[in-house]
Amino acid sequence: MLKLDNHPTGRHFLQIPGPSPVPDRILRAISLPTIDHRGPEFGVLGLKVLAGIRQIFQTRHPVAIYPASGTGAWEAALVNTLSAGDLVLMFETGHFASLWQKLAARLGLETEFIAGQGTDEHLPHAAGWRRGVDANLIEARLRKDVERRIKAVCVVHNETSTGVTSDIAAVRRAIDAAGHPALLMVDTISGLGSADYRHDEWGVDVSVGGSQKGLMLPPGISFNALSPRALDSMKTATLPRSFWAWDEIVAMNADGYWPTTPNTNLLYGLSEAIDMLLAEGLPQVFARHQRWAAGVRAAVTAWGLPIQCADPAVYSPVLTGVITPAGVDADALRRLIHSRFDLSLGTGLGKLKGRMFRMGHLGDSNDLTLVAMVAGVEMGLKLAGVKLAASGVHAAMDHFAANTQETTT
Repeated sequence: MLKLDNHPTGRHFLQIPGPSPVPDRILRAISLPTIDHRGPEFGVLGLKVLAGIRQIFQTRHPVAIYPASGTGAWEAALVNTLSAGDLVLMFETGHFASLWQKLAARLGLETEFIAGQGTDEHLPHAAGWRRGVDANLIEARLRKDVERRIKAVCVVHNETSTGVTSDIAAVRRAIDAAGHPALLMVDTISGLGSADYRHDEWGVDVSVGGSQKGLMLPPGISFNALSPRALDSMKTATLPRSFWAWDEIVAMNADGYWPTTPNTNLLYGLSEAIDMLLAEGLPQVFARHQRWAAGVRAAVTAWGLPIQCADPAVYSPVLTGVITPAGVDADALRRLIHSRFDLSLGTGLGKLKGRMFRMGHLGDSNDLTLVAMVAGVEMGLKLAGVKLAASGVHAAMDHFAANTQETTT
């Protein structure tokens, strides 16, 4: 007889910065019967989600949708636009910027990685991972590239490993000020649907997105939002591509279909997620996440712990990273909180492993969800022997009480 492990009562608190908690509405949509992906009913669904996702990216141009993780969409952005040996300029803001750089190198691209500057008393080995992209450094490097060897600039919009949201419009201005023809590629996997993002207005050539963050879906869908320049670059790019090729996808998308088998049931969920976001209104969605983030940061500040993002101008609305005191193992703290309170927090990644944890405030959440998360973390900190300056729970409650927002249905 199969022995089942005991499971705690109540609902698990998934407060990592993605995958995010999925609303019941979307779970119900995903549970619909699978249909013929070449039939007329699917064509209607395909056209609907393709039109809707353009609104989420705030673009008039095509968006390629893949049945893949965000890593696949990283690769798609590069192989459709570049050739072996091309030089790509990237900016090290955290773990995911580093992973994209490694992927580019494995594809046969030459990469130049700009590291953030400055020193830091809390994390001297990872000072650049507490701030966003410095557009001035990008402009200075592009001005030196008189031979125009740099073919693309790749940056992360919302760095999930740190809780830092970079100014993408400033990066575009830097490229333009340098008079450089490089393509601008942006990873907004964790920003899309939670943080303000404007593909067309900010002059982005390829935007990379994923389903499991602000879109409130399970993992399994990723995106490339494309500019006309990006589509033109495909004509001369020679990196191998077949599954990722934009040309066949864009051509078949005209009728709502895909050249390969799409993730039908996740597209049902995507359709529902788009309806929810657009019904609320993107400005209201972004304001809601900013409000949530401010409430969580109020709690961290009350505790007297450093926030991973050291620049208040680029605080993420999606997650808040918390640096633990020296000698306090952040991963041991996370395990304690999970075992005692059935609450999952994000781990420190790469250079930050063991020194910080991440509190997600996205997906199917509300004020009470986040107050409960803060309470679980506060109890865990006390159990771990961390001395707190004040109650973060009271600070979060005071923030949400003073900054109300009407609930939507």
